[in-house]
This record gives sequence, structure tokens and C-alpha cells, in this order.
Amino acid sequence: MHLEAITWQRMAEQLADRLDDRKPGAGEAMWQRVGIDGAPAAGTGGLAGLLAEVLRGRGRTALVVPAEGFLRPASLRFEYGREDVDSYLGGWYDTAALWREVFGPTDPGGTGRVLPDLWDPATDRATRSPYTELPPGAVVIVHGPLLLGRWFPFDIGVHIRLSPGALARRTEEAARWTLPAFARYEAETDPASLADAVVRADDPRHPAWTGLNR
Repeated sequence: MHLEAITWQRMAEQLADRLDDRKPGAGEAMWQRVGIDGAPAAGTGGLAGLLAEVLRGRGRTALVVPAEGFLRPASLRFEYGREDVDSYLGGWYDTAALWREVFGPTDPGGTGRVLPDLWDPATDRATRSPYTELPPGAVVIVHGPLLLGRWFPFDIGVHIRLSPGALARRTEEAARWTLPAFARYEAETDPASLADAVVRADDPRHPAWTGLNR
């Protein structure tokens, strides 16, 4: 895998360029979806926020949707214990709600009425956030872990990758039990093969990426 050094800002600009080049045509969905995938330690929200800023600077509406806002209630996440790797991989995130509230409304013929989050993991209660009415041409940027390999219809998918050592160093002690889950995700799902661009961010000050391959 060939990687080239790049700044996060320039990366966001190149992603925005690709989105501009692929604005929907007749008969296509009026909205675009971007997925920025990576472990919490990878800081997916940083790139998502930069991309949103660049798009807004070009006059386009951008909505950032953190996957953490679609966690299942604690009673379901912790059904088999608070540190169950299988549950984390397959049961922590409410993928059905993401389909219903984010992807379905932005499919061809959709309403553009998107719910930006559903569940607050800190309070373990519904967020009660209002729906956002997206105008034609808007971009939804979903970011967080374990997003690839779920058939989410991203127009662009980005995988921010950390080496096992960097991931271990940058993962908080309380979350280190998730490390085997991300090792399995890399081995079983191979997110790099599913992404349009792969970013290596072992040192977040000096990212490198493959560029957009499609």
C-alpha cells in the first residue's frame, strides 16, 4: 500500500473535491453520504469536522453524524458483560436505526429528514434531538468505529488506520478491552479493502494516505 504524506486540511479538501465532482444527477439521490471509519483513538471526528467546514465554505450543507449517537441502550450493550468483545463487534451500535434515520431518508426518493443522533451513552437516555431537514445537495458525514462491511451506502468511505502498537498506546485504559475487537475487525472485515481511501495516523500530527482510489 503506497502512502503519501498529507495534512488533514488538504485531505478534507480533496474529499470535498471528489464530492463536488460526483454531485448527483437526474434519478439519483439528492444527497451524498461519507463514512469516516476508525477506532475511537483514531479521532474520526476531527476529519469529519474539517470536511464539513470545507463543504460549508463552498456553499454546501453538511451534517456530521457520530456513530456514538446510535449506540444501543446499556441494557442491550452489556447483556453479556461490559467487556464482551463479540457484543461490541455486533451489538453495540444500532445499525437498524442508522439505516432508518440516516441512510433511508437520503436514498433516492427519500425525504432528506435525518435524525443526527438517537441515544446519549452518558445518560443512557434518548437524546430527543430534532430532525434535520437537508436541502438537495447536502452531505451527511457519518464517523466512528466499525462502519465498513455493513453495506452502508457511502459515496466515499475512508478508513483511518492505526498500527496495533499505536492503537494500544492511544486507547484509554478503560477501553483497552476493545483492542481484540479491532484486531478482529481488521482481520475479518478488512476495512482497508472496502474503503476508497486509507489513512495511516500513527502520529496524528503527520498523517499519510493512499489518496482516493476510485
